Amino acid sequence: MNKMFINGVYVSASSGENISVLSPETGLEIAQIPRGMSADVDSAVAAARSAFNGEWGKKTATERGRILTKICELTLRDIDELAAIESEDTGKPLELAKADIKALARYFEFYGGAADKIHGETIPYLDGYSVSIVKEPCGVVAHIIPWNYPAQMLGRTIAPALTMGNTCVVKPAEEACLTSLRFAALTLEAGLPKGALNIVTGYGAEAGAALSSHSGINMLTFTGSPVVGRMIQESTANNHVRCVLELGGKCPQVVFGDANLDKAVPGIVNGILQNSGQTCSAGSRVLVEKKIYNEFVSRLSEMFNSSKVGPSNSSPTCGPIITRKQFEFVSNCVNDALSRDIPVIGKGKICSTANVNGNYVAPIAFGPVKPDDFLAKEEVFGPVLSVLTFESEEEAIELANSTEYGLVAGVWTENGARQIRVSKGIECGQVFINCYGAGGGVELPFGGVRKSGYGREKGLQALNEFCETKTVVNSYS
Repeated sequence: MNKMFINGVYVSASSGENISVLSPETGLEIAQIPRGMSADVDSAVAAARSAFNGEWGKKTATERGRILTKICELTLRDIDELAAIESEDTGKPLELAKADIKALARYFEFYGGAADKIHGETIPYLDGYSVSIVKEPCGVVAHIIPWNYPAQMLGRTIAPALTMGNTCVVKPAEEACLTSLRFAALTLEAGLPKGALNIVTGYGAEAGAALSSHSGINMLTFTGSPVVGRMIQESTANNHVRCVLELGGKCPQVVFGDANLDKAVPGIVNGILQNSGQTCSAGSRVLVEKKIYNEFVSRLSEMFNSSKVGPSNSSPTCGPIITRKQFEFVSNCVNDALSRDIPVIGKGKICSTANVNGNYVAPIAFGPVKPDDFLAKEEVFGPVLSVLTFESEEEAIELANSTEYGLVAGVWTENGARQIRVSKGIECGQVFINCYGAGGGVELPFGGVRKSGYGREKGLQALNEFCETKTVVNSYS
């Protein structure tokens, strides 16, 4: 039996109730987790407040950095165990799960090294005054993280928060939280004080809602759907708690006639099939200049037709959809497109060893798709690619900006001036030129505009989200 982690101790839910965790590969129960409620959230927030006012709050930046660096070392030490848990919990191929654990460790390495290098400022002011700008921690930070990258998202949110001296209460997705619970023990081993990190498991409508509306938190980070993001904002607004929200995307990859297709096509395929398309920044729609459409589609078709989805031990291109609910949504989107006779460019295969009760969706690419079609507008969050065409640079930019989202974009062209014009014209938080994702670099500030949310995670810029700015004016005359 797995237990939640509060004040440095693994505990059951106050209600005594549990939630079944199902395997994405077989549909069978692989674990149970506590069904946390408001009472458990109260305990976690109280523990975080005590640690903030006590031992963790008294640590110097150098001491915090050393502890975070130690967490990185212990994570890498136990990478095989953590990756196995992550793979079973999410259905990811083992190598992809291992890459996620490396990324989790990297967050603590990067931010651990930054802890004592975040400095304030002085402002030249009136004669007889000394003015300082000081960065201080927010206090207790709540983190509600999704099921698609549970290990990575844990590091992405709590590492910068802890770096700045905050304490954390995490509500992971009930569908995928086993790695987070095992990881919690490593933080204690590394020297993180009790209460600095707390993990409350449970349903979003219960534990998540109790956390977002709690008067004891000072800030909240959330990654998920725009609909839930709006609910989170409404909940935190009652207590004037600010948020960082990452709410998904319908990210365009723009391919011009002069693009290097030997490089572009594999990059585009990986951009949608990586993690079975269950990525907010997945390049789920491709905008192709009409004059190269046939050549592009021919190459894309070959790669999609050779792709396969299956259990982690079958060395698949991608694994199953993590939740049954999302599997049914993705399947319905595909079947709807097929029923409307949208042309299929290419389709992968489901491995013969895949369990019939698993959440397997064969990778599929559609095109040409009309600009106003559902497949071109809305996030499917699965291995489903939409291909559209354009004839001019202006039309390409207009199509890229034609959804409500604005998270990431890819631009494929050898024309340097066009690279600048198009990257400037697309409204989003990240633009990749002749590449996509760039390894998901921890160093790269990440976040969106419009329906994709606001605030920035990753990179040094994320640290500004987890602190308050205080101006100190001293009259010495």
